Amino acid sequence: MATFEILVRTFVFCFTAYAAIGFLFASIFVFRGVQQVDSEAQGSGDGFRLLILPGVAAFWPMFLRRWVRGIQPPIERNPHR
Repeated sequence: MATFEILVRTFVFCFTAYAAIGFLFASIFVFRGVQQVDSEAQGSGDGFRLLILPGVAAFWPMFLRRWVRGIQPPIERNPHR
């Protein structure tokens, strides 16, 4: 096997593992943890939860850290609020 092929296989394996962990985490987080991290999400419907699922899967390390620490997102202080 060529060195480049080993590198590509390793990259694809790591990307697949990251995505699998992300979707596993997201499927749990959007139905249980999102209310603890974002108070605005309380009472939201299933449509909202399905809408945020891909984003949570992509950025799962950030959401996991916020969920474990119980950190609320910062409140925006701009003219649009």
